Amino acid sequence: MYPLISVVELADHLGAADWVLLDCRFSLDDTALGERFYGEGHIPGAHYAHLDRDLSSAILPGRTGRHPLPEPEALIARFRAWGISRRSTVVVYDGGNSAHAARAWWLLRWLGHERVRVLDGGYAAWIAAGGALSREFPAVHAGDFDGQPDGARLCDAAEILARRRDTSLALLDARSAPRYRGEVEPIDPVAGHIPGARCADFSANLEPNGHFRPAEALRERFEHLTRGRAETVCYCGSGVTACHNILAHVLAGLPEPRLYAGSWSEWIADPARPVARGDEPISE
Repeated sequence: MYPLISVVELADHLGAADWVLLDCRFSLDDTALGERFYGEGHIPGAHYAHLDRDLSSAILPGRTGRHPLPEPEALIARFRAWGISRRSTVVVYDGGNSAHAARAWWLLRWLGHERVRVLDGGYAAWIAAGGALSREFPAVHAGDFDGQPDGARLCDAAEILARRRDTSLALLDARSAPRYRGEVEPIDPVAGHIPGARCADFSANLEPNGHFRPAEALRERFEHLTRGRAETVCYCGSGVTACHNILAHVLAGLPEPRLYAGSWSEWIADPARPVARGDEPISE
């Protein structure tokens, strides 16, 4: 199933019995803001998916990053509560850059549900197109969603550490260049990046209007960053925007990278793990 959906196509299917919408708007600066925005208006029929409460599990200090993957059983129960079934087409959206929507997209596919699409341009595109809005909470009809986590989609810190000098592995950091270089760090207690990683700011996957760039442009971008490496692993600050780069790879028609879900915030939880700062040239 093609990973993106336009506002026009979504409007044509609004209210369809086998379609489920998830509103993933969220702000790290104010973790209640997305839910407040949802209460003030959302795409009709959408359920609210909170990044911390629904799409992550509890933080274990010194062991996990800021957004650990949800426990599969809890996530399956949440998907069922939103009415998701095996046959459902799920549409996920956020405020506009699709960073949080991409996390929900990845989680559904991690559990084996491929019928999931990201609203291109998000809520902002829906508003710009004059789409209908609602303040009503959707009726709850429990679904029969079931799934199994696919460990092959993941990479952990131990593997990254062991393969630091493996020239067959491309490690992409989805954070902004200043954070990658360690010039600023507004969130985590240690600045820098995982040694050997290349900066692949997720925002460069988008046009100025928040829509994804054409597949050809995305392919050119990531082929340049990976330079023929056989494998790609994506990470970010806490395992959220890395999913955006994974989605962009799929849109480009490239092999799907694995996710280092713990990402930078987990990496630095162990002070024995090495840290790099500054730019690292792409090695041949």
